[in-house]
Parts: sequence; structure tokens; C-alpha cells
Amino acid sequence: MKKLTLSFLSILAVSIFMLLLMGNSIAQNESSKFQYRAVAEVGFVSVLSHKIQLGNSGTYFDYVKEGGQDVLFPTLRFSLEMDLNKKNTFIILYQPLRIETQAVLQNSTTFNGLMFPANKGIKAVYNFPFYRFSYLRELAANNEKFKMAIGLTVQIRNATISFESTDGTLFTDNRDIGIVPALKLRTKYNFTPKFYSEIEADGIYAPVSYLNGSDNEIVGAILDASWRFGAEVNPFTNMFLNFRYLGGGAVGSGDPDFPGDGYVKNWLHFFNVSAGFILKL
Repeated sequence: MKKLTLSFLSILAVSIFMLLLMGNSIAQNESSKFQYRAVAEVGFVSVLSHKIQLGNSGTYFDYVKEGGQDVLFPTLRFSLEMDLNKKNTFIILYQPLRIETQAVLQNSTTFNGLMFPANKGIKAVYNFPFYRFSYLRELAANNEKFKMAIGLTVQIRNATISFESTDGTLFTDNRDIGIVPALKLRTKYNFTPKFYSEIEADGIYAPVSYLNGSDNEIVGAILDASWRFGAEVNPFTNMFLNFRYLGGGAVGSGDPDFPGDGYVKNWLHFFNVSAGFILKL
């Protein structure tokens, strides 16, 4: 967690510095057209449900019941936003998501054709960070009480899933980088000039082959939906409390890649509680 926090703060500092440089160069002629924000949040994630199968002959493994994902895990998230003419918003987001657990297997379990015996210790790593680029178009720019924007998202996932026996004799993993487009929605309701509520969602359900042009017969889905309560601390800073559902997964056969046969079935449902701030640049 310490390394993750240091990396987060370093990237955030560099990103803010770059945005300030961009803002200064643009502000000379068009300062009224652009607004910048840096958003950061920290909290915990609870795994409501998470199951995975690696290989056609593999076990449909329950991470919560057998893999040690029955406790809370720390989480971070940050994004940079730019408004153009109050109607267009561009967003860059980074979400690290790494869950490492150890547990004793209740039953013999097979991943990628490799059998892990019952009553033996196992180390499981589920590393699924993603990068997201989004565009939103504001539909109620002149409404001071209620805002609503719709748009598109492109998400890049960078997945590493591994299982290792605690004695080090057995190991298997799956790695994948993928691009997934999705729809995006954001609404905001101002209770008062200082307090507000915001709902935001990115999601899609579709065959992967139609989305990225591949021949893989995989059906995938993502849904990242949050409900946020915020307050303006000063003209430059907002603080907020956020409740988030993060779910999705995929099922089907992709390209065979050692040590597996290409079949993956992976569905997850996470609940996240976090607090954060918005810095207006």
C-alpha cells in the first residue's frame, strides 16, 4: 500500500504540474473557455462476489469463499478533467486495482489444466488496473440547479491473474491487455450553492469481437456506477464521500496462450466506499 500511495502521489503531482503549464499557455487568449480539475479519492473495496474459471476443464473458483477475498482491501483512484466552453468535458482516469490473498483450498482446484490439491495453501493475485479516456457533452449547461451529460468512454485494461502454491511448486497465470468502449453518463444536482449530489456511470454489455474487431468469441461487460455527496470547501476545493459499484467480466474463448487453452470465465461485483477531493486548477 505504501508503494501504491507513493506512486499515486507522484503521478498526481506531475499531472497537476502539466495541467498548470497547459492552463497558463491557453489562459493568455482563451481563459474563459477552459476549466481544469484534479480529482483524487482513497477508500476500501468489499468483494461482493468474484468467480473465475481458467481453461475449459478448469474449476469455477469462488475467490470470496475459497480465495481469501472475504475482507476489505484498500483502493485509490484519480482523474484529470478539462471543460471546454462549459459543454464539453474531457477526462483521463487511472484506477489501480490489485488484490493479493492467501488461503487454504477446501477442494482440489484446476487452473489452466494445472491441479492444486485440497488442504494446501495458495497465493492468488488479481491485478486489474485500468486507464480510461472519456468525453461528455453537457445537455443542461444553462441550468444552475441540475446538470446532465452523456458521452463515450474508452477503457484500457491491463490484467494479470495468477495462482501459486505457498510452497512454490505450482504456478499459473493469465495476462491480457484489452480495449473496451463504453457509454458514459453524469448528472449533478445542487442542493445549495455549497452542497451537491452527483451520479456517474460507465458501462456496456456486448460481444467483444464486435467491439475490438477480433475473432474471439467472448462476451464482456463493465459497469462502474457511483453516487457522490460533495461540498465546496473554498473556491478552489471540493470534498466528497463516494459510494461505488464496480462490476463486470467476460466469458468465452480467446486466442490459446500457454499455459491455458484460451477459455476464460470471470465475473466480479465490487462495492467501494471512498472519500476524496476535487482541486480546481
